[in-house]
Amino acid sequence: METSVIKIIGIITACILPLFNIPLIWRIVHRKSSQDISLAWALGVWVCLLFMAPSGFTSEDIVWRIFSYINFLFFTCVVGVVLRYRNGPRTKK
Repeated sequence: METSVIKIIGIITACILPLFNIPLIWRIVHRKSSQDISLAWALGVWVCLLFMAPSGFTSEDIVWRIFSYINFLFFTCVVGVVLRYRNGPRTKK
């Protein structure tokens, strides 16, 4: 494969991969609860993304840069929704 084809596939995938956060956001909003999502996991992943962001935002690699912007945006939405719906209806155990 040519490098340009590999780069185009990488760019497309970098745009699509973060979109898989949408079903998670939708499920939390639909159920009006994020009780089944670990707060430590959500905040831990977000902090790691925050610390990785400068590398991605300033990278000369277009695939990494696009992925960093889109993934940081969508995962910030995930964390916001998790925090917003943290005290949703409790499930019976």
